[in-house]
Parts: sequence; structure tokens; C-alpha cells
Amino acid sequence: MEYSEKVMDHFTNPRNVGEIENADGIGTVGNEKCGDIMRFFLRIENDVIIEAKFKTFGCGAAVATSSIATELVVGKTLQEAVKITNKSVMEALDGLPATKAHCSCLAEEALHAALWDYAKKSGVTIGGLQPPEEKNHEH
Repeated sequence: MEYSEKVMDHFTNPRNVGEIENADGIGTVGNEKCGDIMRFFLRIENDVIIEAKFKTFGCGAAVATSSIATELVVGKTLQEAVKITNKSVMEALDGLPATKAHCSCLAEEALHAALWDYAKKSGVTIGGLQPPEEKNHEH
């Protein structure tokens, strides 16, 4: 299986690992088939994500997609963050092997779950954001 240099870099030196105490939004998703579990933590001020961290239990691709997703989202407004998809995660990593594409879907779902958590807690609406349970979980 061929991984890009970026995937290997984010796997061996993942960015933003850990938890944010009193995070504004927390999202946890898992894929029972592969056993990957991702938890995203967001700190949000004035509708902008100022900090993002993750904890991932899973394969190298799961760690790499989590790492790059936290980098993609910091500095973005909530509305911009909703537009970060599995496709943007894969592009940022210069692609993933087909058998690992589901990891980028998990990264998108964990990010969106954290945004949903924030929206619920704060009573804000983020256009285009769907409740996590309504997402299609087929990989």
C-alpha cells in the first residue's frame, strides 16, 4: 500500500494531538468495521475556530487524516469549517489508498460532530450542518 509523503509525515509527526479542556465542541465517531475511533475538540471564539485537537485510536491513515483535518480547520469560520469534507482532507494529504478512504470520511464526521456539539450548546445554527446521526455511515 502506497502512502504519500504527507500521510507518512502526519502519521509519524501528528499535529494537534491531545484534548482541549472545556472545549467548545467535542465530536466522537467510530467505524466498527475497522475499529477506528476519532474524537475532535474545538475551541471557538467569535465564530472562528482558534484551536483544534484530536485523539484517534486507529491505523496510520486515521491518525494522518485527523491531524490534517485539525490543521485545515484552525482559523476557519464555522461556515468555512462545515465545507471541509473527506475530499478536502484527502487532497490535503495528496491522496489516500482506496482501502483507507473511509478514514477521511471519519475525519469529516468527527469535525462535523464537534461543530454540531458546539452549535447545540451555544444555540447557534451553522448552515449546511447536519445532525451526526442523520449522516450515512456506509463506507
